[in-house]
Amino acid sequence: MHYRLLGNTGLRVAELALGTMTFGEDWGFGADKKTSQQQWDAYAEAGGNFIDTADGYTNGTSEKYVGEFAKSARDRFVIATKYTFMKRQGDPNSGGNHKKNLRQSVEGSLQRMQTDYIDLLWLHAWDLITPIDEVMRALDELVRAGKILHVGVSDMPAWLVARANTLAEQKDWTPFAAIQIEYNLAQRTVERELTPMAAHLGLSVLAWSPLGAGLLSGKFSSQNKDQVDTTRGDNERLTEANLKIADEVIAVAREVGHSPAQVALNWLRAKQAMPIIGARKLDQLKDNLACVDWELAPEQVQRLDDVSAIELGFPHDFLQSDGPKHFFRGDTFDRIIRD
Repeated sequence: MHYRLLGNTGLRVAELALGTMTFGEDWGFGADKKTSQQQWDAYAEAGGNFIDTADGYTNGTSEKYVGEFAKSARDRFVIATKYTFMKRQGDPNSGGNHKKNLRQSVEGSLQRMQTDYIDLLWLHAWDLITPIDEVMRALDELVRAGKILHVGVSDMPAWLVARANTLAEQKDWTPFAAIQIEYNLAQRTVERELTPMAAHLGLSVLAWSPLGAGLLSGKFSSQNKDQVDTTRGDNERLTEANLKIADEVIAVAREVGHSPAQVALNWLRAKQAMPIIGARKLDQLKDNLACVDWELAPEQVQRLDDVSAIELGFPHDFLQSDGPKHFFRGDTFDRIIRD
């Protein structure tokens, strides 16, 4: 396992994060406590130190397991959790991004995980209504109080993340160090705004659902599409375009002698994203962990790029077209040296 700096901080985190949404069976799926412990141990033995959970995962069981598993070596692990979940249906202040819910969420997480501090707190999803200055100031207050060390954001538009960090810079508040987004070969629309913004601002990119909810695991292909159990909702993802992507992942996997899941994870690593791996079975997790032992060749990355390519849309496609190149940038643009 190698380690990367978390955004513009000095915090060292493993290149693969362990997702724990499957810790606990409260939602009717997931791993029991014994299997969750085995997954934790396998990840730690591989050198992993970056744990991803949330206050509402499996009704709080995930955080309880994380706290228990980390207790004997708490400072070795970088524990990241999230807030925004509704806690009590019918209570308008029991969920959302606002300061009241932030405070009660953090206190609940600290209690469930039996810890004095959270290494990284994610805003789980934008609630569409809370002013961003309220969010950033409230997060900064918790950092100054020592209850959280760093902050990140998941599932928020790029323009608002950029505005949040600009506010933080101006007011000497703690900025977001990372973004967490749905990112995989079948979901590349984040490349229109979110990943370029992250690169420009120096934010780490963590990818949830790196295998496209199983689409890229090798389970699906154009050869077996008629044999898929559509009662589970898989048919919604099995579009012609997605099956072409799945077929190419399988083809590359056969060439390199590794699993399709490892191919899909290594494509993300080639894009400088950090996959969040999670599983219900130990052997699935171990297979995912093995992706760090090798890398895709540049031509294989390009093949996967080509089969999964998306239109960037306006203004990106317009700015790269011949008209703007000729009229706005001239024939010397490509010879300008940029650091």
